[in-house]
Amino acid sequence: MYRFARPAPLLVACALLPNLAVAAENTVEEVFVSASRTERPLSTIPNTVTVISPAELEQQLSIQDDLSTVLGNLIPGFSPSRQKMTNAGETLRGRKPLYMIDGVPQSNPLRDGGREGNTIDPVVIERVEVLHGANAIHGLGAAGGVINLITRKPADKLEQGIRFSTGFQTEDAGESADYAMSYSLSNRFDNDVDLIASISLRDMGVAYDGKGQIIGADNTQGDTMDSKSVNGFVKTGFDWDDQRIELMLNRYDIENKNNWISVPGKVSTQTPSSAVKGDITGEGARNEVTAISVNYTNDEFFGHKLRVQGFSQDFAATYGAEAVPLATFQDPKYGPNLIDQSQNNSEKVGAKITLVKDQLANLPVNIVYGVDLIKDKTWQELIQTGRAWVPPSEYENTAPYLQAEFTGIDKLTLTSGVRYEKSKLKVDDFTTLASYGSRVVEGGSPEFSETLYNYGGTYQATESWRVFANYAEAFSMPDVGRVLRAINRPNQSVESFLDLKPILTESSELGVEFKTGDITAQLSYYESGSDFGERLERDADGIYTVQREKTNIDGIEFTLSWAATDLDLFGLRYAEATGRYDSNKDGRVDSDLGGTNISPDRLNLSWDRSWSNTIDTRLQANYLFDRDVKNSSGVITNSFDGYTTYDLSATIAAFDGTVSLAIQNLTDEYYFTYYSQSSPNDIRNFTGVGRSVNLGYARTF
Repeated sequence: MYRFARPAPLLVACALLPNLAVAAENTVEEVFVSASRTERPLSTIPNTVTVISPAELEQQLSIQDDLSTVLGNLIPGFSPSRQKMTNAGETLRGRKPLYMIDGVPQSNPLRDGGREGNTIDPVVIERVEVLHGANAIHGLGAAGGVINLITRKPADKLEQGIRFSTGFQTEDAGESADYAMSYSLSNRFDNDVDLIASISLRDMGVAYDGKGQIIGADNTQGDTMDSKSVNGFVKTGFDWDDQRIELMLNRYDIENKNNWISVPGKVSTQTPSSAVKGDITGEGARNEVTAISVNYTNDEFFGHKLRVQGFSQDFAATYGAEAVPLATFQDPKYGPNLIDQSQNNSEKVGAKITLVKDQLANLPVNIVYGVDLIKDKTWQELIQTGRAWVPPSEYENTAPYLQAEFTGIDKLTLTSGVRYEKSKLKVDDFTTLASYGSRVVEGGSPEFSETLYNYGGTYQATESWRVFANYAEAFSMPDVGRVLRAINRPNQSVESFLDLKPILTESSELGVEFKTGDITAQLSYYESGSDFGERLERDADGIYTVQREKTNIDGIEFTLSWAATDLDLFGLRYAEATGRYDSNKDGRVDSDLGGTNISPDRLNLSWDRSWSNTIDTRLQANYLFDRDVKNSSGVITNSFDGYTTYDLSATIAAFDGTVSLAIQNLTDEYYFTYYSQSSPNDIRNFTGVGRSVNLGYARTF
């Protein structure tokens, strides 16, 4: 098995770095994060962690409301957004991250339909916590890391909030116009009951590229262009003694209005896809998501802190109908030229039990332990004809874990943990679609188990310099739905099908951090590998299949923030990654991973300035570098032409609230998106959004 360097030699290397430190000994405020299951000082976490603060999130959302774009602007190791309803191909450090809302998993690893980035309206989110790199802290599916969307908290007194926003492009202000509004109510009653509730509505127009052309509509995979959405959110809690119980409910529904029909482009002549007005047969692409969680906390539970979370998620993703018949959906029983559309469904229920004990037996050892339980039922059907494309698959998982932290040596924190994953997958007998030969597949209940380990350490050499290193393992299932639905050979059995074997991802990281009153910088290097990984490959019909192959990825991430004056803050974020896979199954990686599996090298620059007590601005640049993808013979199989976009935003305190004005793609850059270039397809040869103007107003009272 491919193994990476264990943390011990990495820590030795880290120990040499503090000798370079000559920085001032300024006290730096510690930041707490909850992505590690319990709040800890950031300085004791041996991982790269990004916390997108409420102010940063508000600023980015004033430019555009696409969460994937926000992540890419602030985390260059995250793939460029597809600017669509689907986020298939968007990765973190070259692997799929686990999306969560307040710890409730939103990703659907049994059948990854690429819609987990659109399960909540961004205005409901207070901040975002991102844990970079493979880990098993929250269980199944975090091969690339964890993206935890933390929802807003109730206020301490009666507070109402209103938000209005609109956006347009000068090519056609009417057709391109976006409208959004939200209202929230929050209060605390008698010092022990609190409540926040909100409703958010959006209506999105079409988009134009840098040449003033209408951007192609993705009628099938899903498009936020020409869509409408509604989000209802409630969170309420009750406090007594050292205990609290809290209920969160979020309902999100986004649907394409089906007013624009996709017009294919032509990759060979660099003709982009477009769209024309018209009627489309069938339902519009849609996401319907309901997330519920009940959280109980007790800070004095037999000398422990107890956290119990029960949750459920009901997820339905409808994919629109193609304008032309798909060969995959054809069946002689329904005649020629059948138009159909699919729907992914996932129903999750689970529980997370966390116990925290600091200073165990009066020793400098803190422990976190507990058990996670989850049951996920997933299926995919063709809704116009009622056929099963992916049979109902039931996944059950039990995972006890223990994480320990040692603080007995001054300035040094060591962590180590173990997690045991016990899983069972149940699939009944089923028959594949006619296009796969109507193969009868014998069902089964294969069981899997894996023991996962993590080790890490962080050393605070001075008040300014910190070094950290870690080794971690992640456990995830392959895209079971893609594997099962594509079986085209007779006499196959779920019980013995090798492609259903889970993915074990091993990850190592080494980093150094520098902080003073004016400068914050961090540099990290990482490696991750899977002996039996997963790679997406598009077939001639435009539908992706899963290839199970050895994959290795390594890269660096660098961030720098410099407060040049009391009014000016400059930022730099850079990431590069290299990914390879084993194309001939000989145990050696020999070919480059393409853009549907790994992000391009990217540099993000920003300048924030406070012009007065009432006016703040931000100018940011996003530069994507060229990339060539080569096969095992060194032949270039795909080339990506990089591009640069600029955004400008301003916030003004006025009219008893805040007015925002932003221009996205300030220079009106004309470009084909990273995904379109990386996965050439005449139907989805999309250009990126050109210059657009966004106005907003928010007030609390």
